[in-house]
Amino acid sequence: MTDTTPQGTPRLDTTIDEPGPDAGEVELALFMLERTRATFAWKVGGLDAEALHRAFPPSEMTLAGLVKHMTFVEDDFVARWLGAGGYGKPWQRTTPEDWPGYDWRSAADDSPADLYRWWQEAVERARAAWTRVTADGGLDEPAAIEWDEGVHPNRRRVLVDLNAEYARHLGHADLFREAIDGLVGEDPPQG
Repeated sequence: MTDTTPQGTPRLDTTIDEPGPDAGEVELALFMLERTRATFAWKVGGLDAEALHRAFPPSEMTLAGLVKHMTFVEDDFVARWLGAGGYGKPWQRTTPEDWPGYDWRSAADDSPADLYRWWQEAVERARAAWTRVTADGGLDEPAAIEWDEGVHPNRRRVLVDLNAEYARHLGHADLFREAIDGLVGEDPPQG
């Protein structure tokens, strides 16, 4: 977050650092996550409050809701799924009565600067957690989350599911952004 857009909101990082041609599984899996994050940042970034909060009927979904939801997803995968950290600022004053859907609903009250900052902070926490857990046993180790009947998926499954969550919502962001200002493309342009 080194500069800002004309609207004064933080510019999101859309850099894609390609791995080497001999990259291993962990490096490639994390690269895919970073590439998807960069594309997500490109699709949701640089918008004012009006554009971020615009709904696309019949859905009530907005880009602001997507940003806040992915902020929660990043924090939840680190805190609950990996057991490798805590939740960021937007979630610290919520109660069980606020859920489900708090991330989507509450985004309507959030500024672009807050939404972008919270997402970037969640991504940084997640990057640090993934660096720690991949150095400590790699992706084969069991994750912290427990599924039915005491089954713990491995960290590889957690990383795949995180990528799947971004993929699901990147499609929404792609369509919404095109409707807002005509921005289209698969990957953000690289300098």
